[in-house]
Amino acid sequence: MVGTSTFPAASRTHLSRPEQVRLTTPPPTRTVGPPPGVGGGGFSRGWWDNPGVNESEGTVEFRGWRTWYRVTGSLDPSSPLAPIVLLHGGPGATHDYLDAMRGLAGSGRAVVQYDQLGNGRSTHLRDRGADFWTVGLFCDELHNLLAGLGLAGDGAAGRGYHLLGQSWGGCLALEHALRQPPGLRSLVLADTLSSVPDFAAECQRLLAGLPPDVQATIRRHEEAGTTADPAYVEACMVFYKRHVCRLDTWPDEVLRSFQAIDDDPTVYGTMNGPSEFTVIGTIRDWQVTERLGEIRVPTLIVSGRHDETTPRLQETLRDGIAGSEWVCFEDSSHMPHLEEPERWLETVGAFLGRAD
Repeated sequence: MVGTSTFPAASRTHLSRPEQVRLTTPPPTRTVGPPPGVGGGGFSRGWWDNPGVNESEGTVEFRGWRTWYRVTGSLDPSSPLAPIVLLHGGPGATHDYLDAMRGLAGSGRAVVQYDQLGNGRSTHLRDRGADFWTVGLFCDELHNLLAGLGLAGDGAAGRGYHLLGQSWGGCLALEHALRQPPGLRSLVLADTLSSVPDFAAECQRLLAGLPPDVQATIRRHEEAGTTADPAYVEACMVFYKRHVCRLDTWPDEVLRSFQAIDDDPTVYGTMNGPSEFTVIGTIRDWQVTERLGEIRVPTLIVSGRHDETTPRLQETLRDGIAGSEWVCFEDSSHMPHLEEPERWLETVGAFLGRAD
């Protein structure tokens, strides 16, 4: 979810006990401008309206490996605005395609991004097999990062935080919330799902709406195991242009994330499969639908009308999480934070303000 190991080169797109945390020395703080691919016009809440917003990077040690993170703004424990931590999709994508969400820092709220283990600027582990890449691994990594940044726990022991998970990141956010972690103030579930089997069924329904020749090409190459064939890749793009990102030109940050998956498809290929709509990896049976009623924090659900994580999947989340809100972006697919960015920032920013 959000990613493919067959993206065309021409286009490129139970918490365990916390580990002992060691925070490596981050590089000097620097002042930054708007995220690549996002303009400044019309964004009243954008962080580019605050040229003094700082950005810092560092790594947190995790089981002998390193998790890279970036903070836009300041993790000031005295701030009335709790930071928001962004969980990217994949599994096996990178933080890049969520860069526009740093616009949430325009109000003075710190925004934390990180690359999940196995790709991006975090440690790559290409020799690890399917038994290593588990949902539990990424839950533990997230908890370790929160502890390393001083966000986990209540009161003086932790500052508290909001959590936003996009696509696969939303699955990870659900798993985290179901463990009732102290300090979690709210959830934003962006373009996500509570059941991979239900997601796969919805993708098959969406595939049935593609031109017959495209469907035939996809089916032929998946049956033959030739999913690296350029014809398969181009057929997949028909689906992606409808249900992943409907922009005529995909922003650089999206291309960087997809390129990263192509450069190292270990996690995506192992946990997901060859494409967005063919989930045959280790997460193929994952689901928490029956446990949604256990989530006890304010929850906002956001998605696109044409999203591969369809409105049916969002209705399941809304109906399962008591008191949750769902906002559907009518002109968007899987990336409304890029397809309708101004409304997205206003919607999510307002929710976070209510949940602080």
